[in-house]
Amino acid sequence: MHKQLFAIIFLCLLPFTQIKAQNIKLALLVYNGGGDWYANPTSLKNLAQFCNQNLNTHFDTRQAEVAIGSAEIFNYPFLHMTGHGRWALTDAEAKNLRKYLEAGGFLHIDDNYGLDPYVRPALKQVFPEADLVELPFTHPIYHQKFNFPNGLPKIHEHDNKPPKGYGLFYKGRLVCFYSYETDLGDGWEDYDVHRDPAEKHIAALQMGANLIQYVFNLNGTNNP
Repeated sequence: MHKQLFAIIFLCLLPFTQIKAQNIKLALLVYNGGGDWYANPTSLKNLAQFCNQNLNTHFDTRQAEVAIGSAEIFNYPFLHMTGHGRWALTDAEAKNLRKYLEAGGFLHIDDNYGLDPYVRPALKQVFPEADLVELPFTHPIYHQKFNFPNGLPKIHEHDNKPPKGYGLFYKGRLVCFYSYETDLGDGWEDYDVHRDPAEKHIAALQMGANLIQYVFNLNGTNNP
């Protein structure tokens, strides 16, 4: 069964220029532990629409929701995770997520304020041998369609710390990007939800589009 699912995900993870005619959904990761994984219900819809308009993709704008322990995660090349609270992994879930990331999948974790204390311990369960590292502002993820010479944009204040982007690498490939003290997902939401200034809403979507382009490009530049 896993071989079939691996084949599906590798078909999805074609070079960026080859996915433009495909109907791929962005998926929201459903996790356990008590955190509100459902916190930003309009964010992925808006990100998909923005990418379709600005990157000439053809994403299905209906968000998928997929459980972290399910084999269904192998159907989605891009997983987005958010929330304010606790994230707890069983051994089986950690193993499943590792297989997914090893197979070519990508996980974006966005701290919605309160998730941070659980991110590193959970990822250590998944990849005990690897550590999150802060990505330099020169990393290609900040220089795709849109240029962010100073790294992540600051969308919400939280603890009034500078935003930081961390990466987890497996065999030289960036498999997980963790955005902290920025709250990109809130910035992607419908305007009426948070009423962010227009420039912050656009900056959040532009950075999200950079993530999408970087992930699907697979252009050999995904090194620390």
